[in-house]
Amino acid sequence: MRSTGVTVRGRLDSIDWAILKELQADGSITNVELARRVGLSAPPCLRRVRALESAGIIKAYRAILDPKGLGFEIVCFAMVQLDVQGKKELQEFEQRVKDWSMVRECWTLSGDIDFIMKCVAPNLASFQGLVSELTSLPNVRNVRTALTLDLIKDEPLVPIEDIAEVTE
Repeated sequence: MRSTGVTVRGRLDSIDWAILKELQADGSITNVELARRVGLSAPPCLRRVRALESAGIIKAYRAILDPKGLGFEIVCFAMVQLDVQGKKELQEFEQRVKDWSMVRECWTLSGDIDFIMKCVAPNLASFQGLVSELTSLPNVRNVRTALTLDLIKDEPLVPIEDIAEVTE
């Protein structure tokens, strides 16, 4: 029953949206507290959460850690352009990216940049090592990097408020 997109939106009611909003804000909330916040008793709330998990709407639960507090001083982005974008070449590059622990997110893009990667590193020398390894790959044409200065906004990926308003 794994679904995505508009079809799923139509099947979610205001309580489902409230559950998603609360869990996205705090994935460690207890079911009892979650149920209280969304106006249900605990058993039906848990059934709804399990149904959202089964449908693939809730993909995972994570703790959000402070990179600097753990010694990762550098947060940066690397934008990669490949020479060839055939299926085989893309798969090879994607597999290589999955092996780099400093790469925390990697997105394929349309336009002249093929991939953007969010990276963390303990120091500039470590990040430069990653960039050096990246630029030495045979299919990489160009790598541009940008070091972050300050985090201005850090919100969960899905703007629940906007979606819930559209579907009601």
